[in-house]
Amino acid sequence: MKDVYKVIKSPVVTEKSTGLGLVGNKFAFWVDLKAGKGDVKEAVQKVFGVTVVGVQTMRVPGKNKRLGKTSGRTPVRKKAYVTLKEGDKIEALSGV
Repeated sequence: MKDVYKVIKSPVVTEKSTGLGLVGNKFAFWVDLKAGKGDVKEAVQKVFGVTVVGVQTMRVPGKNKRLGKTSGRTPVRKKAYVTLKEGDKIEALSGV
């Protein structure tokens, strides 16, 4: 992956992920399915200007959904939990 803005799609904004940022200095992002841990680490360091200590990734399977007679499936996504060096913060995501 070359373009760092294509690796990171968006932050995960949930109650759990927001709490991780306040307590454990971890942040969660939706990332590209083809991105590896090294790609995610490099992208976060370049975009936010922080030092990344660790990256954990997971594939989130799609779910079957129905709306009346129509049925479909949500897409498969990839989530990355990024641990930052002690003292570093991503200010834009700290108070979400």
